[in-house]
Amino acid sequence: MGFVHTFRIMCMEFVQDIDDIIKEIKSAFIGKNTIIRTLLIGFFGNLSILVEDIPGVGKTTLAKSLAAASGLDFGRIQFTPDILPGDILGMNIWDQEKREFVFRPGSIMHQFVLADEINRASERTQAALLEAMQEETVTVDGVTYPLKKPFFLIATQNPPHYAGTFRLPEAQLDRFGISFSVGYPVSDDEIRIIDTYKERDPLQFIKSVISPERILEMRKAVRGIFVDPKLKSYLTRIAGETRKSNQIRTGMSPRATLHLLIASQAWAFLEKRNYLLPEDVLHVAPYVLGHRLIPSADARMEKKPVPEIIREVLERVVLPTGLE
Repeated sequence: MGFVHTFRIMCMEFVQDIDDIIKEIKSAFIGKNTIIRTLLIGFFGNLSILVEDIPGVGKTTLAKSLAAASGLDFGRIQFTPDILPGDILGMNIWDQEKREFVFRPGSIMHQFVLADEINRASERTQAALLEAMQEETVTVDGVTYPLKKPFFLIATQNPPHYAGTFRLPEAQLDRFGISFSVGYPVSDDEIRIIDTYKERDPLQFIKSVISPERILEMRKAVRGIFVDPKLKSYLTRIAGETRKSNQIRTGMSPRATLHLLIASQAWAFLEKRNYLLPEDVLHVAPYVLGHRLIPSADARMEKKPVPEIIREVLERVVLPTGLE
């Protein structure tokens, strides 16, 4: 009981931090609150994020506003067909004065990285991010370099039918913890965008409201959210259901199950709770699974969308009761 009370107090200490970050993001990104809170699921859960949408709807603005509010060292990688892995990771170059090879860091060497239009680069270049997303390190010529902490990566991609795009491999998709789309703004929000941006860029006025050390504390608090053993079983039953469904080509990996747990904890954290509920899992599941679950040939023949497949999977798994 003492631990729960102490942890509850600790969670409440972060409420003002969360509110301050959301306020700063909303000063530049004008859109649905659910989008901002979904972004923060990935940020506080230390899960890489993939945002897919058409150009011009605010994907980059959303990412840059969070980077500015968080105060993290920001780096943007603009993916193009001619970008090479060495441009991202870094490379060893010959130093004429020292008469030796010296490592020149690539654009991944930042705390907050925006991989913009990631699917405009080849699969070989996309693969340069895999180690960074999983281990938060990069390896160049056999030498491993740690990335700055806290590290966070958010990638944007254009719709796959757009000209000049490459498919993201399944191995890459599975390393993204969260995915979502921004969508078109409603009419009132679009008027606010015009009024806000017609004279100045509000991104230039966002204040840093949190420290890197505080972010690490908040991420630790997310991982400390209490998870009843019955909920752990519930997560594995969801994973099992995806693996035997004839609507899905490849079911959830164990990494996907772990990401589903962490995202659920992060949502509970944003909801100011120190314990997990089944409703948390149901809320985040579409964002965790939407980019991972590839429809089978049967599902494609039926023209069944992925969100509907996910909904049917969740409906087949009985919710746990009698949680501690």
